[in-house]
Amino acid sequence: MEHTFTDDNFQNEVLKSDVPVLVDFWAPWCGPCRMMAPVIEELADEIDGAKLKIGKCNVDENPDSAGKFNVMSIPTFLVFKDGKVAEQFVGGMPKAAMLDKLNKIIG
Repeated sequence: MEHTFTDDNFQNEVLKSDVPVLVDFWAPWCGPCRMMAPVIEELADEIDGAKLKIGKCNVDENPDSAGKFNVMSIPTFLVFKDGKVAEQFVGGMPKAAMLDKLNKIIG
């Protein structure tokens, strides 16, 4: 299941999460973000939520969260583990490449 992260819930949903969290920082006007949207949705459906929480954070609607983690270009994907950024990927990529990167983190 894909989650929606906002400035209001970021602390509890992401930073205090018991499992690693993949956050897709995106915007609706961003072409590469729209290209990655189905990939993120598929991964959210396929990966066990007990191993990895997956969701999106709209940078236009949630500038505080994007600014706090220096998101300068989108899409930016940050993986949080124990409240800290454990991995960062920027730009579009094939689903297989994203899955490979995530599997190295979640095992």
